Amino acid sequence: MTTATIEDTSEYVDFWNRVLVPKFIRFRHILVEGTSNHSDQVLPTLGLGEGDRVVDIGCGFGDTAIELARLVGRSGAVLGVDCCDAFLDFARREAAAEGISNLTFVEADVLTHRFQPIHDACFSRFGTQFFENPVAGLRNMRAALRPGGTMTMIVWRALEDNPCMNLPKQVIQRFLPAPEDDADTCGPGPFSMADEAVVRRQLEAAGFEAIAFEPVDAPVVMGKSLDDAVAFQLAIGPAGEIYREAGMIAERRHDEIVAALKCELAPLEKPEGIVMSSGSWKVTARNQQ
Repeated sequence: MTTATIEDTSEYVDFWNRVLVPKFIRFRHILVEGTSNHSDQVLPTLGLGEGDRVVDIGCGFGDTAIELARLVGRSGAVLGVDCCDAFLDFARREAAAEGISNLTFVEADVLTHRFQPIHDACFSRFGTQFFENPVAGLRNMRAALRPGGTMTMIVWRALEDNPCMNLPKQVIQRFLPAPEDDADTCGPGPFSMADEAVVRRQLEAAGFEAIAFEPVDAPVVMGKSLDDAVAFQLAIGPAGEIYREAGMIAERRHDEIVAALKCELAPLEKPEGIVMSSGSWKVTARNQQ
């Protein structure tokens, strides 16, 4: 398994590594399990076979890349790409522990990485929504595909289709102001590809054809306990962004915010944790022949 280093990072990539990586590692148990409820529905539909070559864009902790490596068998190959090497450290250890040998991880910015056009499929689970330039990122993903190769990405639908993030945001907005326009950010954001018409135009501009959208709905465990769920919401996602950017105001109103979040989330508690609903798009497209 090899590693490449990003030499010239964008401000978005820098934000991921500087601000979000520690939070994502802390709440890895929530993020991986929750997003897996979406990819578990999509991966079996990719039509991958023994010997196929696949790229996993924004592979994060590596769980989808490992599953893809199983689907293509030992004669196949998977390339997992992410801009955060700290995530890939987990991915490499997990793959090694499971004896996966047909998988390579590379630290790279998908917008600029030079792919070889040899892959049968390109996959991404919630990794494309943060492209600084969506069309450029999608075009470079297409550059990784052989003629006729397929691209499948999972992206969040609208905030209104995702109570798991919308409800906490509504609660925290009662107490804190919205972030300023010049606030630090990880990119366009988790809902930047929620609009089917916009994403279709982006894919067409990137050179894809046979574009299709399919809704995916899944329950997600947003915390193993009420305290876990509240801590997660204050760290990551739309509510977490508002809390982070509010600074001292958030610190002064912390107890009020926590109490309000617990009041809203408590009715959603089940034996496995705080269970909420979520919705994504399965977006498929084909490289031109």
